[in-house]
Amino acid sequence: MRLSAIIAACLAVACVKAEPYVSTEIDASGNMKTAAGVDPNDEMTSFISVEEVINKYVPEKERKNIMRVINGRGSEPKTVPSNAQQVADANNFQIKLESMVHLAAEEQLRSRRVVRIAVAQNSIAKPTTDPIKDQFEGILAKIEKIIDAAGMMGVNVLALQEAWTMPFAFCTREKLGWMEFAEDPENGLSTKFIKKKAKQWNMVIVSPILERDMKHQERIWNTAVVIGNRGNYIGKHRKNHIPRVGDFNEASYYLEGDTGHPVFETEFGRIAINICYGRHHPLNWMGFALNGAEIVFNPSATVGALSEPMWAIEGRNAAIANTYFVASTNRVGTETFPNEFTSADGKPAHKDFGHFYGSAYVAGPDSSRSTGLSRVRDGLLAVDVDLNQIRQVRDRWMYQMTARYEMYAALLNDYVRHDFKPQIIRDPAMEDRQDPPESRTVPLSSYRSTEGRHKRVEL
Repeated sequence: MRLSAIIAACLAVACVKAEPYVSTEIDASGNMKTAAGVDPNDEMTSFISVEEVINKYVPEKERKNIMRVINGRGSEPKTVPSNAQQVADANNFQIKLESMVHLAAEEQLRSRRVVRIAVAQNSIAKPTTDPIKDQFEGILAKIEKIIDAAGMMGVNVLALQEAWTMPFAFCTREKLGWMEFAEDPENGLSTKFIKKKAKQWNMVIVSPILERDMKHQERIWNTAVVIGNRGNYIGKHRKNHIPRVGDFNEASYYLEGDTGHPVFETEFGRIAINICYGRHHPLNWMGFALNGAEIVFNPSATVGALSEPMWAIEGRNAAIANTYFVASTNRVGTETFPNEFTSADGKPAHKDFGHFYGSAYVAGPDSSRSTGLSRVRDGLLAVDVDLNQIRQVRDRWMYQMTARYEMYAALLNDYVRHDFKPQIIRDPAMEDRQDPPESRTVPLSSYRSTEGRHKRVEL
C-alpha cells in the first residue's frame, strides 16, 4: 500500500483517540527545523522523513506493525547527554542516541562486545563563491561541533560523509579552485585536525577526503582516511566504483581506486568503508565481508531525484547478505555553483545537483535498523551495537556456510575472459524452422482481446 493511502486511511479512522505526535524536528513556531538554505516549500524538501510522516498520521497499533516491516526489530531510543544536546541545539543539528544491543542474546562464554558507532551528516557552511580557505575553515568549524557532541556521547567510532571537507563540486567538471581542496591523506590539513579530535575523544574517526597522492605525480583519488583513537594514522581506502550517471561527473577528477577491500582492525572492532557509489555493487560489499569486516561505513553524497528510493534498501540489504553492521550517511542541502553545467542528459543547463537528502541510519545483520536522521537538517546519529550478534546471525541463517564461493569464483573467472560464453540453454523447439510460420508458437503479448474473443496479431 502506498504511504499516501496509509495516511488517508488512518485519517479516516475518527474513533481512534491518542495523544498527538510531537516531533522534535518542529520548532516552537510550528516550522520544520532545517539546515540553512533548505526551502520547506519545495516538494523535494517538504517533509522531514518517512518515519516522521508515519508517526504523525498512523495510529499506534498499526504504526507498530508498519515499523516492524520497515525497521525489523528496530532500535531503542536512549537519552542524549545534556551537554551533547546543548551543543546540538546551539549549532542547529539533530542528535540521536539509540541502542540495538537488545537484539543480540547474552552468551555464557563470551562477554558482550558493545560498540557505540556514529555517523554525521551536514550541509556546507559557506557559499561556493566564497574563497576556498573560508569554505574549508567554515566546514571544519561546523564538523568540530558535531565531533565534540559525539565525544560527549562516548562514541567509539565516527564516520563523516563523503568528501566532507568541500562542496561536492564534481558536477561542474571545473578544476580550478575545487582541486585546492585535495590534500595528503597522512599529513593534510583535515587529517591533522581529525588526529587532534580523535585523540581528544579517544575515538576512531573515518574521514573521507579528496586525496592528492604526492608520491605519484599528485594523482587525485576519492579516499577515506582512518584515524585511530590515539590520534594515529591507521590507513586509507580509495573509492572502488566511480559513477558516470546524471550530474555525477566524478571521472573528470579521479578514477577507480587501487586499494582493494581493506579492513581496519581497531580497538573497537574491524571496520571497512564502502564509499558512496560502491553501495550499488553487491560484490563490493562482499569483498569487505570476505576480509572480515564487522562494521562497514557507507559515506555518501547522493540526491533525492536520483537515488532516494534505493537508499533505505541498499545498506540494509548489504548488512543482511554479508552478516555485518552497516552505517550509512549522506550530506544535506542543495549546493549551488557559480557557473551553469550540463551532463549530456538533455536537461537544461543548471547550477546545482539537487537536494542531498541526509537520512543517515544504521542497519544490523538480522534485518533490523535504527531510525534515520532528517532529510533536511545536519545531524549526528549514534547507535550501540553488540558485535556478538554477527556470529549469532551466522549460526542461525548459515549464509556463509551455504554460499557456493567455488561456483561463483569459477563463473567470474570464466566471465572475465575474452572468450566467455554465457550458459544459456535454448529451447530446441525455437530452432525448428521446418514448421510453417503460421504454426509457430506466438507470444501471448501478440494476442489482443476482441469482443470477448482472442485474436492473433501478426508480428
